[in-house]
Amino acid sequence: METGLLWREVVTDLHKREYADVELEHILADNAAMQIVRNPKQFDVMVTDNLFGDILSDAAAQLTGSLGMLPSAALGAPGKPGLYEPIHGSAPDIAGKGVANPLAAILSFEMALRWSLGRAETADRLFAAVTRALEGGARTPDLGGRLSTAEMGDAVLAAL
Repeated sequence: METGLLWREVVTDLHKREYADVELEHILADNAAMQIVRNPKQFDVMVTDNLFGDILSDAAAQLTGSLGMLPSAALGAPGKPGLYEPIHGSAPDIAGKGVANPLAAILSFEMALRWSLGRAETADRLFAAVTRALEGGARTPDLGGRLSTAEMGDAVLAAL
């Protein structure tokens, strides 16, 4: 889109200066949404503005089964703390009902351990616990299960 010209110029300049060894491809948001569904493994990282990031993350969520599965990070300069949160934000429509999937929050913490706190081994253990809980059948309603938010958290703790 023409409105994205400045964004494209800044990203291209940053790529040339600091990430020339990484392949860069500019894709229109509608095509990116289709490509995420068609062949998600073609992407390692997507850099978008907030609006398109929200749209594309919702499309990508369906690959995992739920928005409740997706952690996110906003990272700045090396050595500076990042901002880690579930991709879905606070989900005010279900707040306090005990039905939210806590895995995006848990996995956001896993990312913080790895990328800001320098605790990769602990992050690996936490990620493995989430995997074991899911492999053991733990599911919140968004994934077709019946576990409450607290019960899903307990399943991860038990696997840890």
